[in-house]
Amino acid sequence: MNATTTLAASVQAKKGRLYAVIQVRENGRTKPVWRALGLPESANKSRVNKAYREVVQAFEQSYAEQIAQNKKPASDIPIYDYMCAYYKKVEKNIQKSTAESYRGMINGRIRRYFTARKDLTVGSITAKDIEDFYEWMFESGVVANTVIHYHTVLHSAFKRAFKDGLIDSNPFDRIDRPKKNKFTGENYSEEELIAMLGLIRGDIIYPAVMLAGGLGLRRSEALGARWSRVDWEKKTILLDTKIIEYKENGKVIVEPVEEMKNKSSRRTLPLPDPVYEMLCEEREKQDLYRRMFKGSYNRKHDDYICVDQLGGLIRPNRVTQRFADLFKDYGLRKIRFHDLRHTFASILINQDVPLLNVSTFLGHSDLSTTANIYAHLDKSKKQESADVISSIFNKAKE
Repeated sequence: MNATTTLAASVQAKKGRLYAVIQVRENGRTKPVWRALGLPESANKSRVNKAYREVVQAFEQSYAEQIAQNKKPASDIPIYDYMCAYYKKVEKNIQKSTAESYRGMINGRIRRYFTARKDLTVGSITAKDIEDFYEWMFESGVVANTVIHYHTVLHSAFKRAFKDGLIDSNPFDRIDRPKKNKFTGENYSEEELIAMLGLIRGDIIYPAVMLAGGLGLRRSEALGARWSRVDWEKKTILLDTKIIEYKENGKVIVEPVEEMKNKSSRRTLPLPDPVYEMLCEEREKQDLYRRMFKGSYNRKHDDYICVDQLGGLIRPNRVTQRFADLFKDYGLRKIRFHDLRHTFASILINQDVPLLNVSTFLGHSDLSTTANIYAHLDKSKKQESADVISSIFNKAKE
């Protein structure tokens, strides 16, 4: 029942009344704090859940403020408790999907590791302790990229602790950031891409696949593409919205967000003919569905290109799962949805499109990102450069 809270808590009955019992640490010991829910033991589950969330979240807010005001000595704040308080401070200023990721890390490995090591507090943790935590994660089979995510969150939290005067320096500044796993995405050849698009034409995720493979869009960008951003005369599309998916109170939420990954991600792209034709067909199809389903059709998302037959937004995770199913259905070579983006870039690079143009299409924050990811595709260009140099030296010999 503590899925939407950060401090460990539970519901317990006492003399016919219900209480939230919240576990907090003081002076190195775990202490239960009882808070009344104002409900009898016979109350229905939905009322209990609602009251439980409100009571525990109110307590967590109060607890976070207490720590922020430094009413506890820094040396007495356990790592897990501090991370819970930090999360409460920042959750309203970060995207919902990011907040869900933070909550998962705090209530996952951070909680498991640090609650078993009661001597480690905000004021006492050292660089060696942090490295031990990372090593513990590696030994449990966690990949480097996941450890990097934990490092980023913890580093930011302790940076805040330093600003709040809880600590004299940030211990995470004393260790090196874990190195990323080198990952090379798969990609389809031109022939494979064309064949796959022909087979899945008419599928619910076909527009998203076409946008990813034909424009190099990220999954969230493809699902966030909007009709009002299409300039039909100039044949361009503005990308300024993405679709995110997260859980809130145990319910999956899918919503548009007009905040892209970086400044370069907000971009206007020309529409290749196949993508333009797909958009024309999709617009006609949506008009048909609106007439067919009438009142059952969801008009709330009329501006979105990628919707289901009843006008609902398509969940990002549904796209990923459906994409994987299509490979099984048609016996295609398996790639990830994100590999459509790699396929797009690979085709352009192999057709001698300048790397700067490819980077602009992909919405990378800088050219070096594109170069680092796709350097392995540029072998032929390196050979051409070597051939030019060879010819110059050969002429000198003549």
